[in-house]
Amino acid sequence: MADVPHELSAQIGDGGEDATGDDVPLDPGEPQFDLVEPGRVSRREVQPDTIKRRAMGKMRAVQVAQGGGALELVEREMPEPTQDEVRVRVEACGVCHSDSLTVEGQWPGLSFPRIPGHEIAGIIDAVGTGVVGWSAGQRVGVGWFGGHCGRCEPCRRGWLIDCRNLRIPGISYDGGYADAMVAPADALAAMPDQLSAVDAAPLLCAGVTTFNALRHSGAMPGDVVAVLGIGGLGHLGVQFANKLGFCTVAIARGSDKEALSRNLGAHHFIDSATEDVAARLNRLGGARAVLATVTSAKAMTPVIEGLAVRGRLIVVGVDAEPIEVSPLQLIGASRSVVGHAAGASIDSQDTLGFSALSGVRPMIETMPLSRAPEAYARMMRAEARFRMVLTMAEQH
Repeated sequence: MADVPHELSAQIGDGGEDATGDDVPLDPGEPQFDLVEPGRVSRREVQPDTIKRRAMGKMRAVQVAQGGGALELVEREMPEPTQDEVRVRVEACGVCHSDSLTVEGQWPGLSFPRIPGHEIAGIIDAVGTGVVGWSAGQRVGVGWFGGHCGRCEPCRRGWLIDCRNLRIPGISYDGGYADAMVAPADALAAMPDQLSAVDAAPLLCAGVTTFNALRHSGAMPGDVVAVLGIGGLGHLGVQFANKLGFCTVAIARGSDKEALSRNLGAHHFIDSATEDVAARLNRLGGARAVLATVTSAKAMTPVIEGLAVRGRLIVVGVDAEPIEVSPLQLIGASRSVVGHAAGASIDSQDTLGFSALSGVRPMIETMPLSRAPEAYARMMRAEARFRMVLTMAEQH
């Protein structure tokens, strides 16, 4: 398993919303996609072809043969776990914007062919030597955090997500667009029985990114907390903010997002296309924290004046452009602008546990593994409401 450069590994596993935080509405003339609302599960029997394939030591996988190449369905040998590894029989795998780093060959040092996917939910079915605390039959998830080196300074200080040699499924080693995958045991998160695999998968990237940022925001129950962008990350951020006891404000472009935002748990809604975002936040007393899920620095800049004294703008949406902020804006009210990476495997486990307890669920569309190219293209066009999830069922 090759080490990866931290310049990219430090970025958030999920790419954030689109540039505005908005998503393209679903075309009602597209019935081929199964929309699964929070809490709904579609269960299917294991197909005979799957049983035959497993008996032959084979599996299906969707791989990229070279950077910029097509996603292709192939048959591969079933991988075997080695020292400190387990094999996970994949039940569901989310399709994340960061999968494009693999598909487009944008990650330095990538080796091909490579199987993408870092939102993996499944069951351990084989355990390598030296593994302690995990056994066959356990339900587990593997997210953006795919293992740490244990020897760099961040690791020695316990900052595992900041590991200088962070491993990432689908980048450092083959990911979850397959019937099975092998992962280091330190990448595993226990998955509660109350969560279906399709619901758990997006929580292992988009979920942990938003939940972990909010719970470490410094905000207390009752404080005003805003979520900028109501899309793949933001729709989860609003739910988490509400369940954590914050006075939750949703900020999005266009009044068409208001009904959804309030249904998700927002107490207030701000239309950034028609309202002065900072002025509105200040009328609410100022935001103790703003979770910026959009991938537009330009959209983040206006909220800074809406931060309360010692308020924090927490950036989880990735953009190469600069956020414009003056020293006076920061010093005058002791404000701060911080980035927040997703989280280590224990943070993913906490996210799954909190979601099971509180009822937070992603809104997803599912497709079978064989339609992975279609699911990936739909995600890249920002047409999913709100997360695409691949299932390993052969019929769908």
